[in-house]
Amino acid sequence: MNDIYLDFEAPIAELQKKIDELEKLSNLNNIDVSKEVQALSGRLKEMMGTIYDQLTPWQRVQLSRHPRRPYALDYINMLCTNFTELSGDRRHSDDKAIVGGPAKFNGRPVVVIGTQKGRDMKSNLFRNFGWPQPEGYRKALRLMRLAEQAQIPILTFVDTPGAYPGVGSEERHIAEAIAVNLREMFNFTVPIIVTIIGEGGSGGAIGLGVGNKVLILENAYYSVITPEGCAAILWKDRKFAPKAAEALKITAGKLFELGIADAIVPEPLGGAHRDPEKAAELLKAALTAQLDELSKMTPAELKNQRYEKFRAYGAFETVEAVADAVVEPETK
Repeated sequence: MNDIYLDFEAPIAELQKKIDELEKLSNLNNIDVSKEVQALSGRLKEMMGTIYDQLTPWQRVQLSRHPRRPYALDYINMLCTNFTELSGDRRHSDDKAIVGGPAKFNGRPVVVIGTQKGRDMKSNLFRNFGWPQPEGYRKALRLMRLAEQAQIPILTFVDTPGAYPGVGSEERHIAEAIAVNLREMFNFTVPIIVTIIGEGGSGGAIGLGVGNKVLILENAYYSVITPEGCAAILWKDRKFAPKAAEALKITAGKLFELGIADAIVPEPLGGAHRDPEKAAELLKAALTAQLDELSKMTPAELKNQRYEKFRAYGAFETVEAVADAVVEPETK
């Protein structure tokens, strides 16, 4: 059961508390309150539908960061079998903020890769709070090259606020590591499906984000910068993050309209954290449909489609205005 509520979920938390108290009273005193519980549960479902249908971009960002939200390893374990995690970039070390390895998806061999966060202080320190370092992207590239060699699909799961900006990360060339991943992912001839499962922040996301198909969960976001970072730059104050989230057009609906995301994966009512198994089931259906479609394409077609897809990002047309009538200059 969800025990962490966000600010805008306060009415839901209050009603859920009343339901829990009634059920506890019923168990302790052997009193039948099923009708009351049923009525309150109906009100709760109706309230949740109203609240979650009207979420602002900032509220969706908050949901994407919910500490109970399923992470990459959660989805990998629910979606795949025979997953074997591989470690190290064979150059420096193993970055625990990126996980990956071979697995089977619907009985089909794949390579799965994802950015991984922790759920408490100890695990977050272990995972570097989901901020990948250069060796993480080089590990991911090593795994993708194995997939290319074996000619099996690549599935990536993105959930990161961004690449780690620390001194050590810069010393080991974080920008170069991401750039090489971009270059190489454009050249692979196997199907690549990218799924934004939570946060899709900056270069940290795009380092695993070049795919034939880009999916995004309903309450995830994908952006060149976090709302807080944008607010700090434009308004010199992070309190303007909600305004920045609105301006950045970072939610699933906007990204689909702009052609950045190819499909929106629905989530259970209230967010993926309320029913992780159902969220995984919905994601599995979306991935299966996309993978079946891509599997019909030749290696050359996959490579060209991926290139053309990203080349079309940001394209626009200009139309010259034509005057309705020509006004002759005045003569004296």
